Amino acid sequence: SWKYDSWKGLVYSSAKPKNYLQEYSARYSTVEVDQWFWSLFGDSVVLPKRSVVMDYLSSVPDDFLFGVKVPNSITLTHHYKKKKSDPLIPNIHFLSVELMDRFLESIEPLFGKLGPLMFQFEYLNKQKMGGQREFQDRFNEFLEKLPNGPLYSLEIRNPNFLNERYFDFLRSAKLLPVFLQGYYMPSIFEVFQKYKSLFAGDIVIRLHGPNRNDIEELTGGKWGEIVDPRDDDLQQLVEMLTGFESQVFLYVNNHFEGSAPRTITKIKDRLARF
Repeated sequence: SWKYDSWKGLVYSSAKPKNYLQEYSARYSTVEVDQWFWSLFGDSVVLPKRSVVMDYLSSVPDDFLFGVKVPNSITLTHHYKKKKSDPLIPNIHFLSVELMDRFLESIEPLFGKLGPLMFQFEYLNKQKMGGQREFQDRFNEFLEKLPNGPLYSLEIRNPNFLNERYFDFLRSAKLLPVFLQGYYMPSIFEVFQKYKSLFAGDIVIRLHGPNRNDIEELTGGKWGEIVDPRDDDLQQLVEMLTGFESQVFLYVNNHFEGSAPRTITKIKDRLARF
């Protein structure tokens, strides 16, 4: 995401620029589009509007790339529960090839500027999925029906899935691994070090941070300053990046340290010195 008034002076020339994305893309080479993930409302699905897609396309230079989250209407096994005591209601659109085709059609103008297309799955307990093997089998069956071309990428939030069988699956299915730093997942640096021999191509890294509520309280919703430094993580990240030969898509959330632009500057400075 990129529409933060508190990035004035860091990314934007004013608190409310006429075109946030145009100014953003003059400074950075990629962005993660989060808004289209939130697509499931009851049994209804909202897909990207063509007018918005065209506006994004016209706002960025030729070499800019969009990392796009696949709508949660496709990746949610069940609807979100308002209360823990509520029953689980299956999502009738889960892994729908027809819906995925419609989504791809809706963002088709961006294909020339499309980076990773990310499937983000929530934590899958036994009520939602029988286990890792069932998940991989069902997802693989879905993938086999999708068109070639996009850089399909997979993010899971089940720490116990991060094993050799999982990374073998990614390689065989030609999926980019998405390394999520935060959300109670194990350190991406430990996982990468353990399984790096299994990576055959590009990867995606998302620096998310551990606790959204805590850092929002620290920042007061203003994202212009570092409030929770994670210098050890950044040092390990730089060492990881400098030793990796394929392409890396790196996305930084404000919640990681308090200000994504300042975190990116820290990373660039460390890379320049390494």
